[in-house]
Amino acid sequence: MQAYFQFHSKLDSFQLFSVAHLFTIGIILALCLLLFVIHNEVSKKQRILRFLLVFILFIADLLHHLWLIYENAWSIKKDLPLHLSDLAVFLAIVMLLTRNYKLFQFMYFAGIGSSIQAIITPDLGKFSFPHFQYFEFFILHGGVVLACLLIVVAFKFKPTHRSLWATILIVNLYAACVFFINKTIGSNYLYIIEKPGNASILNYLGPWPWYLLSMELVMILSFYILYSPYRGVSRRRR
Repeated sequence: MQAYFQFHSKLDSFQLFSVAHLFTIGIILALCLLLFVIHNEVSKKQRILRFLLVFILFIADLLHHLWLIYENAWSIKKDLPLHLSDLAVFLAIVMLLTRNYKLFQFMYFAGIGSSIQAIITPDLGKFSFPHFQYFEFFILHGGVVLACLLIVVAFKFKPTHRSLWATILIVNLYAACVFFINKTIGSNYLYIIEKPGNASILNYLGPWPWYLLSMELVMILSFYILYSPYRGVSRRRR
């Protein structure tokens, strides 16, 4: 049992699209679809579901950092919540508590987009199933996606084309700030300085610094894919 909690794990390296990975993706997808299938019940019990998700996200993230500290592995260079998908966890908690529409519009694109990318191409190294970090990672990132979709189902919030481009602008301004943080403390948040060592989509986007431009285009494309269901609704209404 101890092997499943060690930071220097002796488990096999995480395998992209392994049976465990695909099964985990399937569970997250099923939960997302379930929100829409039982949308009436979700709307009636939205308060309970919101606070349940807040509790899960908060506890999971707290345990993650406590575990790193206990293992003497916490580092300012890699464990600050500066990756967009990590920052999205905190913003998801605020969004669930406040039901802020403007925050939702940002989270719909940046939160869901970054979390889906993390779920599909996770940077887990030796933390393969059934390591503690494996469960923690997917609970947090899957929880962000569920949080955004819960708000969609329960409150009928919708993203706009304007908020899509506002999110792109905010993400780029945030990336510029993170770049200077990286230079100051020698970190690689947002993978601006170099590519991650896993099977990330960044490994297919060219060398540094050109992959940063490719990453920008991928972000815009992914945001438009997320917006596409609402674009169709707007056209039918017109």
